[in-house]
Amino acid sequence: MNATRPTSSSAAPTWPIFVLLAIAGLFYVKWFPYYNRAFTAASTHSIGASILMGKAASPPAPSWNAALAYALAYGKAIWQAMVLGLLLGSAVQALLPAHWVARLLGKTGFGSVAAGGLLAVPGMMCTCCAAPVVAGLRARQASPGGAIAFWLGNSILNPATLVFMGFVLGWHWAGLRLVLGIAMVFGLGYLANRLVTPTEAQAADARLVELIGEQRDGNPFARWLSIFARMAVRLVPEYIVLVLLLGAARAWLFPQVGPEIGNDIVWIVALAVAGMLFVIPTAGEVPIVQAMLSLGMGVGPAGALLMTLPPISVPSLAMLARSFRPRVLTVVAVGVVAFGVLAGLLAVALGF
Repeated sequence: MNATRPTSSSAAPTWPIFVLLAIAGLFYVKWFPYYNRAFTAASTHSIGASILMGKAASPPAPSWNAALAYALAYGKAIWQAMVLGLLLGSAVQALLPAHWVARLLGKTGFGSVAAGGLLAVPGMMCTCCAAPVVAGLRARQASPGGAIAFWLGNSILNPATLVFMGFVLGWHWAGLRLVLGIAMVFGLGYLANRLVTPTEAQAADARLVELIGEQRDGNPFARWLSIFARMAVRLVPEYIVLVLLLGAARAWLFPQVGPEIGNDIVWIVALAVAGMLFVIPTAGEVPIVQAMLSLGMGVGPAGALLMTLPPISVPSLAMLARSFRPRVLTVVAVGVVAFGVLAGLLAVALGF
C-alpha cells in the first residue's frame, strides 16, 4: 500500500498557535500596559504630553528635524504593535483554515460587519498597526464591510481609550465618542458591503476555492514566514516615508492653536479633514485634544479631532490600497470626516 502525503485534514491543526499568538501578543503589547495606564489616567487626569506639539501652541515648522523627531516618537510608541500586526496579518493567511475567515466575515450582509466590529474591540490597535491584519483578512476573502468594521473598530471602539478619555477629558466626551463610534464602525462597514458587485462576490467565492486547494500543500510555518516577509517589505517602507512626510507637515495641517480656532463650521471641517489625514499612536488623540482645549481651542474642532484622528490616516490608507477598491476607501475617508463634523457640531450644541 503506497503512503499518501498528509493533507490539511490529517496534519496537526495550526490554528491554536494563532490563538496563542493573538492572546499573548495582545496581553503583552496592549492589555497589560493599558490596564496600568488607566490608573495613571484616573489619578493624574493625564496620559502624557501631546505627541503632535508637546506643550507648545503649534507644531514645529516643516523641516527634516521635525519629520525625524515625529517619526522617532511615533515609532517608539507603536513598533511593538506593528510587529504584532504583521505577525497576525501573515498568520491569518498561513495558520487559519482558509474557509474560517470567509465563513465568519465573508458574507456581504450585516452579520459580517457585526462580527468584524466585535472582533476589533479586544485588538485596541492604532489604524496602521491594524492594517496588516486587515490586509490578511481581505486576502482570506473577508468581505469589505467586515474588514472595514474590524479596521475602524480597533481604534475608535478601543475600550482603553474610552476609559482614558473619561478620566482625562470627561465622561461626556467618552459617551459622545462611543455613540458616534458605534455608528461609524457598523454604518461604514455596512455601506462598504453594499458597494460589493455580484461580479466581485463571484470572484471572491472562486478565489476561496483556490485558497482551500493551495493550503493542502506545503509547510504552514514556511508559508507564514514567507507571507510575513512579503508584507513587511511591501508595507513598512511606504509607511515610514509617509510618517516622515506627515511629521514634517504638522505645521501645515494644524495651525497655531488658541481661542482664534473657535466653533465655526470652517474650523470644524478643516480639523476633521486634518485629523483624517494625520497618523497618531493608540489613544494619542486624548492628550492632543487635552492640550488644544487648554490653549483655548473651541469644543467643535476638538470633537472633530476625537473622531477623525484615530480611525484612518494617509499611511494606513496607503497600506490597504491593494486590499480595497479605491471607491471603498474614498467612501470610508469621506464618512470618517462626516462623523468628525457631526461630533464637532454635537459638542457645540450640547455645551461641552
